[in-house]
Amino acid sequence: MSLRLGDVAPDFEADTTKGQIHFHQWLGDSWGLLFSHPADFTPVCTTELGRTALLKGEFEKRNVKVIAVSVDDLESHNRWVPDINEVNDTDVNFPIIADGDRTVATLYDMIHPNASEKATVRSVFVIGPDKKIKLTLTYPASTGRNFNEILRVIDSLQLTANYQVATPADWKDGEDVIVVPAVSTEDAQKKFTKGLTIVKPYLRYTPQPNK
Repeated sequence: MSLRLGDVAPDFEADTTKGQIHFHQWLGDSWGLLFSHPADFTPVCTTELGRTALLKGEFEKRNVKVIAVSVDDLESHNRWVPDINEVNDTDVNFPIIADGDRTVATLYDMIHPNASEKATVRSVFVIGPDKKIKLTLTYPASTGRNFNEILRVIDSLQLTANYQVATPADWKDGEDVIVVPAVSTEDAQKKFTKGLTIVKPYLRYTPQPNK
């Protein structure tokens, strides 16, 4: 059975380009972004891992630890990293898991037989500090991920975890948010002191509370 939102992210030990890790211990109190790529020395993956490295400051600002995985071995990863650095003018600053025995790929259901019998699809898992899965995304091997969207979702997840709000379609950090239905309008007017815009009794906007 595939993992669902709210499930505890499976723990594992693995060799990576930054040494051996025990996943839950490595995460600590941070948020985590675990994402798979189909294979080393492939064009789309080279752009994705480079983009992730370039966004290091954005992930750190959000207290997110990033880790990648593929079913290639450590030697292959280490030979590929210089290409990623050269092509993207960056430095791969996060671990890449060597998953030759497919332990992690199997735990996280990253191999879809209809797509490939051996390679992982482009899976994304955002994991909270409670080690529970907050987001899953699956892309086909031919489509590179939008990392601005991943950052946007992390912003929403972190905001809505701490306040009784939800984020509307196409929301970006700093824009108005929606008060959740569980909060009455009377209580919302007291709670959200920046103001309340009532569009419908069930649709009420307020400025982002942590800005």
